[in-house]
Amino acid sequence: MSASPVRSRSQSVAAMLGICLVMLLIALDQTVVGTALPRVVAELQGFALYQWVASAYLLTTAVMIPIAGRLGDLHGRKGLVLAAIVLFTLASALCGMADSMLQLVLARGLQGIGGGMLAGTAFACVSDLFPEPLERVRWQAMLSASFGIATAMGPVLGGWLTEHLGWRSVFYVNLPVALLALPVVWIFLPHIVHRRADDAGIDWGGALLLTLSMCGLLLASEQGATLGFGNPLYWAIVVAAIVLCTIFVRHQRRSRAPVIPAHLFSTPAVRQLCVISALTGLAMFVLVFYAPLLLQGGFGFSPKMAGLLVTPLLVCVTIGSIINGRLMPRLAHPEKLISWGLLGLMAGCALLVTLEHDSPVAWLALVFGLCGLSLGFQLPNLTLQVQSAVTRQDTGIASALIQTNRTLGSMFGASLAGMLVNVRYGHEIGAALAGSGVTDARVTQLFDSPQLLVRAQDLQTLSALSHAGGFDAATLVEQARLGLVSGIHLAFAGCVLIAGISFAISRRLPPFADRRTDSPA
Repeated sequence: MSASPVRSRSQSVAAMLGICLVMLLIALDQTVVGTALPRVVAELQGFALYQWVASAYLLTTAVMIPIAGRLGDLHGRKGLVLAAIVLFTLASALCGMADSMLQLVLARGLQGIGGGMLAGTAFACVSDLFPEPLERVRWQAMLSASFGIATAMGPVLGGWLTEHLGWRSVFYVNLPVALLALPVVWIFLPHIVHRRADDAGIDWGGALLLTLSMCGLLLASEQGATLGFGNPLYWAIVVAAIVLCTIFVRHQRRSRAPVIPAHLFSTPAVRQLCVISALTGLAMFVLVFYAPLLLQGGFGFSPKMAGLLVTPLLVCVTIGSIINGRLMPRLAHPEKLISWGLLGLMAGCALLVTLEHDSPVAWLALVFGLCGLSLGFQLPNLTLQVQSAVTRQDTGIASALIQTNRTLGSMFGASLAGMLVNVRYGHEIGAALAGSGVTDARVTQLFDSPQLLVRAQDLQTLSALSHAGGFDAATLVEQARLGLVSGIHLAFAGCVLIAGISFAISRRLPPFADRRTDSPA
């Protein structure tokens, strides 16, 4: 294992600023792209591949996070960060130059490789720069703040760029950020290797199995709503995903150079934190993805107003991270911050279930802010806690495990929440259509998806059909809104349960302490 080079505090701070720029790069890309996607589809004509613009990025990111984390432990993180910045930037340029949806999907997959390398190494770099746990808390909060600020400004920036400069500009915006980050990381980030003498490298066969397992899990989570949960093909995909994951786990136990070392899971804290991370990712995805749909589709707010009301959810994640960083060094038992945050998340999600279209705007913003503040106590602490539970040689892969499990939780959150919302919405609108006596297939097709509630063109079509068919379109739309709100409330209620399970697990976490420097037990 190489010794840490002697460096001044100013050099460590400068290197940390470079890592914050890296985090800004990842967060901006995740938030500005979504705003531009409708315009992208309108120009490139490929709605069938719409979801894969996000899924391709999500898949390659999930695969690369643990691989990059392990490679960083074995060979140092500086080279990986530099290579990832270059790859991510080139892939962003390719996305901006895409002439078809297929080209865009492929470029997004390449971009996800770079994003996964960045996410898999950035958090572990903080531990290299600031080994003392309580000092690391403050800088980890700074990293979370960078992510939160970029997440909060991303939708507004993406909308402005798309409207004034075209959708391609949302990918080109990564270039100046990368040009700032690259020289800072090159000059100030130290090259530190924590490799043990008995480390045998990385098992690329295991990396292939990991990739196949992730593909299976992604397909299982994506195809539930598409194929239907009663379709035998869907369950064949689920079984195949489970089999691949089982083969991967058994292979890792036998491998001399595993991608994810099995000894990590011999530590109870690592197992507990991985589960909490997955559940947190699930709840966070449901909140961020379905809150705008609740406000626009369910309550009838304009996109601008919905964006303003959701902003406290994103901004308060940053505020919560900063408060967490200030509290942690002052508490005798800082590990309890995770459970405190989960209590706040339970309360926030329970309040979300009670929201209605006539709820005061200030109250809506306050409830979303509470959820964001609570998440701010989760995101940095999960990484800090797992870093304190493993040896320095396993910092990268342990940190990457937290990010990977959060990504997996998000994937399953999309599937489970989609199922709850669609089933509830379908039941309510089906009953409303049957009660109204509407038999026109064009009308039932419009109500097949809640997108009717947020598309002015579909509402105009429905109004024209109501005049010809003699039914009350306004009543049906109101029933559709009630069905959508009921389904999203059900998804939020699921988040209350998820937060409760996470809280029960968090109560058993060991005390926060400095990481061991010896070999793992």
